[in-house]
Amino acid sequence: MEFLGNSFSINQPDSMPHLSNWIRGFSRIISQTYDRLKPRIQHINRSDGHPVEFLDPISQFYLITLFLYNNLMIELNIPGRGLIQLEHLVTDVNGTLAVDGQLIDGLARELRNLRDRLEIHLLTADTHGKQAAIDMQLGLQGVRIQPGNEAEQKAEFVRRLGADRVVAIGQGANDSAMLEQAALGICVGSTEGAAVETLLAADIFVPDIFTALQLMEKPLRIVATLRK
Repeated sequence: MEFLGNSFSINQPDSMPHLSNWIRGFSRIISQTYDRLKPRIQHINRSDGHPVEFLDPISQFYLITLFLYNNLMIELNIPGRGLIQLEHLVTDVNGTLAVDGQLIDGLARELRNLRDRLEIHLLTADTHGKQAAIDMQLGLQGVRIQPGNEAEQKAEFVRRLGADRVVAIGQGANDSAMLEQAALGICVGSTEGAAVETLLAADIFVPDIFTALQLMEKPLRIVATLRK
């Protein structure tokens, strides 16, 4: 049985937990999306004068699904490259989002503005030992990279998400492999510098992290840069 691109078999019990996990995850997304969407639609009325929040469950589900389809991804149609649908943003932390272990001012707001379109993942070696504080500032849980073969660990994380749906951002040498694996790799300038191998692995180089995140807000800039 195939359901929304995932295969499950009643004759293969090992596959059923994946279906259960998918259903739980989808239910959580629907609930969170309705919570975010409700303030934006509470003033919209039906023809009978009742607010949308009192629509029957089927109508609510349709409205939320339509919202999800149009908002929980960034779609790029790049001439000479084809269609890219981005669902995940994977980013390095130190040197990219933070300097000397301190989150760059203003980034929390910029990242928060993207969370209705991209699922954000932080990958860090926690060089300065301050990731817990950064996690609290961003409301996210960073994934710790273990010492040794760090570039491959980051690349494997991207592959597990589905590399063709990932935009990756970084600047250090251990970011090069994940930028190369991702559908879209962005190398950012930093006060720490940018590794040459990471620059060469990227699709786009930008001067700073704010410019990189603005590309997500204005994706036609990406199309203009990468079209052939």
